[in-house]
Amino acid sequence: MAEGVDARLVRAQERYEQAVFGGDAKPLDEAERDLAGVEADVALARGKILHARFLDTRLEDAAELPLFERAAGLYRELGDARGEGEALFWVGTVHQVIRQDQETAAPAFARARELATAAGDDLTLSYVLRHLCFGEQAAGRVDAARELLAESTRLRRKLSFFPGVAANLIVLAHLAASDGDRAAARDLLDEAAGLAVDSGAHGVGHWIEGARMELGLA
Repeated sequence: MAEGVDARLVRAQERYEQAVFGGDAKPLDEAERDLAGVEADVALARGKILHARFLDTRLEDAAELPLFERAAGLYRELGDARGEGEALFWVGTVHQVIRQDQETAAPAFARARELATAAGDDLTLSYVLRHLCFGEQAAGRVDAARELLAESTRLRRKLSFFPGVAANLIVLAHLAASDGDRAAARDLLDEAAGLAVDSGAHGVGHWIEGARMELGLA
């Protein structure tokens, strides 16, 4: 979402007035584009809220996937590669995380990766790589999973997205433990805990404690 909703709404209102009072209807097509952008932004934001509710309740809301698909379609029509890439990441996430359908998620993640890379959207790319890691991990390809997550973590450090770094370190700790390197797993969780505290990421802190218990590192 490169431009704010407020700016697009103001511009649409100005173009309405130009058409009605100024007698020039030519800008109305541009006003329609602005409003399509607003609709896409709102659909994406609503979908994210529903996903956050799923993470809290573990109950899927049937409206979530259509919201992300609608956002992706609108961004595609507008030629907004950044927005489309982000929306497609969330389409993939619904299939992977909620519906446990990696096969259906994979094409959405692959296209999201292409679009985020082309648009220079490192934040969305970091999310895509994290979830591609989950797919590789589930398939038993630990080295490929580690490489994807390492790149995701590098991007998040570059962006100073420290709650996201901490979340990634939890997964890296699980991968280290699966290799039998408990010392590395402990160090990764310790670093994650420090980042979570410093950034006020209390939810991530709970995940870290859960990982310590699961890995026998409490």
